[in-house]
Amino acid sequence: MSQFSTKLGVLIIFVLLFMSQYSFSQNDSLVLSNNDVIVGELKSMKQGVATIETDYSDSDFKIDWEEVKTIRTQSEFLITIKSGERFNGSLKSFDGDKVHILNAGDTLASVLKNNVVFLNVVKTDFLSNIKVSLGVGYNFTKADNLSQFSVRSTIGYRAKRWSLNANYNDIRSSQDNTESVKRLDASLAYQFYLKKNWFTHTEVSWLSNTEQNINLRTLGKLGVGKFLIQTNSSYWAIQVGASYNNENFEIEGVKKENNSAEAFLGTGLDLYDIGDLSLMTTATVYPSLTESERWRFDYKLDVKYDLPLDFFVNFGITLNYDNKPVETASKTDYVFQTTFGWDF
Repeated sequence: MSQFSTKLGVLIIFVLLFMSQYSFSQNDSLVLSNNDVIVGELKSMKQGVATIETDYSDSDFKIDWEEVKTIRTQSEFLITIKSGERFNGSLKSFDGDKVHILNAGDTLASVLKNNVVFLNVVKTDFLSNIKVSLGVGYNFTKADNLSQFSVRSTIGYRAKRWSLNANYNDIRSSQDNTESVKRLDASLAYQFYLKKNWFTHTEVSWLSNTEQNINLRTLGKLGVGKFLIQTNSSYWAIQVGASYNNENFEIEGVKKENNSAEAFLGTGLDLYDIGDLSLMTTATVYPSLTESERWRFDYKLDVKYDLPLDFFVNFGITLNYDNKPVETASKTDYVFQTTFGWDF
C-alpha cells in the first residue's frame, strides 16, 4: 500500500508539473516602454489598444499599442497588417521595433510592430469571434404624455478572409393627439478581403420611415472597395457598385410600389486614437440609373465615449435625402440619438 501511495504521489507531482509547464508555455508577454513586463493571455489588439488577461488582476489590462516595446506570444492570432495582408500565427519581437509573424516554426512575415493593425486570438468557438454593441435610450415628458424610445446596435463577426456585420436602429415616438412617429433601419453586410487592401462588398438594407411615407425600402448592393488608410489610429475606405431599390409607400390609404436600379459611391471613416472617444461616419450617394435626375444620399455619424466596464455613451446622427420623394413626403429625414450601452 505504501509503495502504491508513493507511486501515486509521484504521478500527481508529475502531472502538476506538466500542467504548470503547459500553462506557462501558453503565456504571452508584453514589455512596455517603461520596461514593465505583463504576462498573461493576449486576447486582441483593435483600434490601437491591446487587451490582455492576467492571473493577478480581476479585470483585463487595456494597453496602448504604441506603448508596447516588445511582444512574444504563444497563442495563435488572426493578424492584419497595414498593407492589408492577413495571417494566422504568433508574434515575436526582434531587432528593436520589428516583429516576426510565425506559424509552426516558419516565419510568414517580418514587419514593423506598428504596422500590425489588428489581432484577435484564434478560438474554435463561434461566439469568441463575435462583437456586439447595444445602446438604448428613453425619454418621457409628462406634457401630452410624450414618450420616445430608441435602439442603436451593431453585431459583427470577423474571420481571416471575410467579415459579416449587421446593425439595427429603431426610434418610436408617441404623443397624445398626434400620430406616432416610427423610423427603423437595419442592414446586413458581407465583405470578402482581397489583396492590397481591396475587398468585395455585398449588402442588404431595410428602411421604414413615417416622415418620408416609406412603409419599407429594401436595397440590395453589390460592389468593390478599398481601404485607403488602415492604421492603429484610423480606417478610411471607399466603395463603388450597383444597387437595386424596391420601395413600398402608402399615399392617402393607397399602397404603391416602385422599383429602380442605382449606382452607388460611398466612403467610411473610423477615428479611434482620440482618448476615450471614437468616431465612425459613412456617406453614400445613389444616382438612379432608371429614373431621370433622381438621386439619394445617406449619412451616418456615431461618436462614442467609453466608460468603465465596457459601457459607453453614444451620440448618433442619421440622415436620408431623396430629391424626388413620393407625393406628400419630405425630401429629408434626420434623427439625433443619444444612447447608453454596452460592448460585449
